[in-house]
This record gives sequence, structure tokens and C-alpha cells, in this order.
Amino acid sequence: MSEPVVSESIASEAIASEPDAPEAELLGFPQDRTCPYHPPTAYDPLRKGRPLSRVSLFDGRSVWLVTGHAEARALLADPRLSANRQNAAFPLPSRRFIGLQDRRTALLGVDDPEHNTQRRMLIPSFTLKRTAALRPRIQETVDRLIDEMEARGPRAELVSAFALPVPSMVICALLGVPYEDHEFFEGQSRRLVRGPERADVEDAREQINGYLRELIERKRRDPGDGLLDELVAERLEPGETDVDELVSLAAILLIAGHETTANMISLGTFTLLNHPEQLTELRSDPSLLSAAVEELMRFLSIADGMLRVAIEDIEIGGVTVRPDDGVVFSTSVINRDGAVFEEPDALDWHRPTRHHLAFGFGVHQCLGQNLARAEMEIALGTLFERLPGLRLAADPDRIPFRPGDTIQGMIELPVAW
Repeated sequence: MSEPVVSESIASEAIASEPDAPEAELLGFPQDRTCPYHPPTAYDPLRKGRPLSRVSLFDGRSVWLVTGHAEARALLADPRLSANRQNAAFPLPSRRFIGLQDRRTALLGVDDPEHNTQRRMLIPSFTLKRTAALRPRIQETVDRLIDEMEARGPRAELVSAFALPVPSMVICALLGVPYEDHEFFEGQSRRLVRGPERADVEDAREQINGYLRELIERKRRDPGDGLLDELVAERLEPGETDVDELVSLAAILLIAGHETTANMISLGTFTLLNHPEQLTELRSDPSLLSAAVEELMRFLSIADGMLRVAIEDIEIGGVTVRPDDGVVFSTSVINRDGAVFEEPDALDWHRPTRHHLAFGFGVHQCLGQNLARAEMEIALGTLFERLPGLRLAADPDRIPFRPGDTIQGMIELPVAW
């Protein structure tokens, strides 16, 4: 990454300084993790400071970084913070996203009432009841993939063989997207999320939108039984939405539906293999699985750096957030707030963790969280049950993981059993 890691003393001075302190003193955000399941060590001074502090983005712009749990919940529920990415003052996390602010981003990048209208279209497909109905299909997918791994074993690269195809197959089945196209949309999703260049991001977005536009037209002629087919029949044909909005909604669901969960499965596996005592307990008592998944969500916080922009003055945490100020939420630090979570750096699924913010909070809280939990429970539970000898097949310090400016997770995960 291009941002230098400043020393702890400089970062501490920046935290204590007034908002108009020279930008050169501010910590660059985001930073790379030094351990894939812990927040970057460069954030340690922020954890000891006040709940909002100034940091610098890639372009030198200073924004407010939220690290306090109570302040994060209050701000994420505050309508004076906007998710509208077309706002010229909206903060950008990386240079590669320059040029995309003029494009509408459904659901994640709009405010109410538009956001509420879009969310209401999708809520029925992500209820606990609908998720429960999908569990047998998720289990079948997981079992089949492990069968294939065992047949090729006793070694595998777990990201490509298991962590990625599980959520890809599930979201394809839910949406009604042909799984035979998975290599195309997975590849384009990687370019959209990770770049590395602005041109890659822009082209990937056009490729995905073009694919979905063609798929919607096919579904108008030959309907199927997926969520996308329902939206075409119930929303598009009656004129309650248009093709552009439907394409944008489908893109968000397709990309978020496999990118985040795939990284949770890979990083969750890596984390458990590096915590053998906890893994032994989990294997001996599968009833702990639901709590373990919840704690892993808190502990890993893979979506680090939710973005907003202020549209009015907000007094919070001893500071005043002004209109057009960028606000960034460091989920990895928020979910390690010692005022809320005792011994926050320990992996402990005996703690109450339902109030973590791994899925966000407020009106933009993750719509697919029930599905993500189900996929994690089935994938991890079955993996460790069926492969009791599962272990890392490489030095953990040499296994590559993702940089700090994208969703956290393992780039690859060599395992053996």
C-alpha cells in the first residue's frame, strides 16, 4: 500500500491534536493487517484514544475515523450521515474508485426513502424462514464440495476448492443466476473489489452490468424460479422499477453474496486452526457452533471501513462533525472496544456477542446476515466434522492474506488432512 505506517508517537499526537492539525501528522487509513485475524497494529494508538479521531485517506483528505462502539451505533443510526456515494464529498477508500461516484449504487449507496423502497423489495427473500428453507441446499453443496476434496486429497487449496464455491453456488441458486457463469462473475468481482487499477474497477463494473442486463432480458422471455425472476415479474414488468435499478440491485447481491462469506469461511478456518484449544472444544460440543460463528464475525470484522458523509452538524464523542466531513467506521477496532467486550483480543464464544457491528447497524444493516450465518455454520461445522485431521499445509506466516484496502480474508489457504 502507498500509505506509510507512521510511528506510534506521531499517531498518538495526531489523536490528541485538534481537528485542524497538519495532515502530515495523521495516520493513513486503511492500513494492512500484520496478522490476518487482528486489527492492524498501526491502529493500536487509536484504540487507546478518543472514540473519533482524524485520519488521512490515500488522497490526503482527512476524515473522521470512528473507533468507539457506542458512538458507532449512534452514528450508523443517525440520518444526518448519508450513504449517498454520488455526493461529491463522499469519501473514497482507494484511488481505484475515482470516477465511480457518478454511478448510482443501489441499496448500499442510497438514503431513505429510496433505500427503504429497494430494501423492502428484497426483505422477503432473506428472512429466517427463507434461510431455513435454504439450509438443506447449503448442506448438499458443502457435502458435495468436501466429497470432491477428499477424492482429490489429502491436500487442497481451500479458498478455490471450498470457501469460494460454497457461497457462489448458494447465491446463484437464490438469485437464479446460472452457476456455469461463476468463473466470469467471480473474476469480475475480484477486479471490482481489488482492482488493482481504476480502469480494472470501471471495466469490471461494466462487464457485470452488461452480463446482468442480458440475463434479465433472458428471464423476461423465459422465467425461472430465482429471486431475480421474481423481481422481473413482480417489479420490473409492472413498472415499479426499471432495468437499471434492477441491474444495480442484482450486482450488489451477487457480489456481496459471495465475496464476504467466502472470506469469512477462509479466514474463519485459518483462525480456528491457529486456536487449537478453542477448536478442540468446538469439535467436542457442536452446540457451540452458532455462538462460535457469532464470535468469529466480531473477532474477524472482515468488512473494515464503512463509509459515510455528514450532511448536518453532529455533536458526538467530544467533537463536532461538520457537513461534508467524511466519516469512516473501523469495524475491526469498534468490535474490539474494551468497554463493551471483555478481553476483546481473545477468541471467546462464551461471551455475549450479538451486539457486534460486523453486519453494520441501522437502516443499512446487512440484509443477508441470516444467510451468511447459515452458510458459516454449515460450512465450518461440516468441514471440521468430516475432516478431523484438517491442518495448515504451510507455515501460517507465509500464507498470503488480503491487503487492508479491501475485504479481509485469505488469498489462498493450503490445507491437508
